[in-house]
Amino acid sequence: MARAVTAVAGDRNAPWILGRASGLGAYLLLVALVGTGTLLAHPWSVRWRRPGPAARLRLHAGLAAFTLAFLVLHVVVLATDPYAKVGWWGAVLPMASQYRPASVTLGVVGGWCGLIAGLTAALAGRITRRFWWPLHRAAVGCFILVWLHGVLAGSDTTALRALYLLTAAALLILATTRYAATSRADRMRQLPARRPTAGGRP
Repeated sequence: MARAVTAVAGDRNAPWILGRASGLGAYLLLVALVGTGTLLAHPWSVRWRRPGPAARLRLHAGLAAFTLAFLVLHVVVLATDPYAKVGWWGAVLPMASQYRPASVTLGVVGGWCGLIAGLTAALAGRITRRFWWPLHRAAVGCFILVWLHGVLAGSDTTALRALYLLTAAALLILATTRYAATSRADRMRQLPARRPTAGGRP
């Protein structure tokens, strides 16, 4: 992949540029994905008539698909670029990268957490909420790890500092309003239902 990009662009740095650009694109899509997911679970969302619940879910699913596509491009390009010094093992396993192993590991673990969140969302409706919903919340950890990965692994973090700070602050404010607006009744409804025992008691 990296050789093909180099041959087309005529610049040996082209794979790194494409890998960095796709990683940044995946990050921005992840911000939108986590943001829409938070809005879907926001108590205020019941007051919104448009877009409807079905359209919101389709938007969330579409963002997830695009995020995955950009993530795959990011991983494949950097894994095949010899100058990136990441390699296939470094792209999928913790501490296996020659380039900033700790920082890259944050992205690797964050990527796996994102896949878990995506798979559990795909299983919604097929398995009970009490199993898939706690796992789907791994998306929060995914964003934190990916944010740290972007800040620590990128060589252009200084130029993107404002972007990282503003996006993190926006999601933090949104999450704060989401939990601040959650009443005790809302929390009770979110608790997974427990099956009664044979004697009729929980």
